Amino acid sequence: MSLLPIKSNGNSLLNVISDFTSLFFPEHCLGCSSGLVKGEEILCSRCLLELPKTDYLSVNENPVKEKFLGRLPVKYAWAFMKFRKTGIVQHLLHQLKYNNKPEVGIKLGKFFGMALNDFGLMTEFDLIIPMPLHQSRENKRGYNQSTKFAEGLTASLNIPWSDKVVVRQKNTATQTRKNKTERWENVQRAFTVKNPSVIHGKRILLVDDIITTGASIEACGRELLNHGCKELSVSCIAEAQ
Repeated sequence: MSLLPIKSNGNSLLNVISDFTSLFFPEHCLGCSSGLVKGEEILCSRCLLELPKTDYLSVNENPVKEKFLGRLPVKYAWAFMKFRKTGIVQHLLHQLKYNNKPEVGIKLGKFFGMALNDFGLMTEFDLIIPMPLHQSRENKRGYNQSTKFAEGLTASLNIPWSDKVVVRQKNTATQTRKNKTERWENVQRAFTVKNPSVIHGKRILLVDDIITTGASIEACGRELLNHGCKELSVSCIAEAQ
């Protein structure tokens, strides 16, 4: 009796290996630390459903846009979620910024990008620009957390992003514990547009991880408008009260 060679399906073999690995080395949700099941990544389904999302996509004159009234002309301004101390958003941002988990920013960007698609806003922008970090901080962290959010948005919206347009030339002190006036003084002349031709006549979506007073975004956004940006909108992962 002759033995015929058994044809193996490469994808099936990879699935078996993946299932075997997950059995003994399960991945955990970065929101609640529970084990992830097959089909879940980064966040479990429960955490995704329970994210404290804002309804700002359906309200044009929302609290984030109101931060810029009389200060910076923006077409749209949103925050994806509400930031609460000791809450899941604070935990996720801590993972993103300090625990070397850039995939958190990408995941949240993809999720928010899908929401923008649902509201028919995918054609409102020509270019996504992440708020820049000073090079020394980016070198220390290994990446810019706002860039990861931009990457996720691009994956869902099919809109290009670039971190080569504007740079943070001034290594400002942290904005934490500063009042509104101190925050603005801290970021004056902190940003410069490196490639004005890239944004000339473009509708820009400027993105950041968290917004409090909006001073940093205002300073950066003003530079973009002064260098030929046709229209400016703002989006952040979370809004802090």
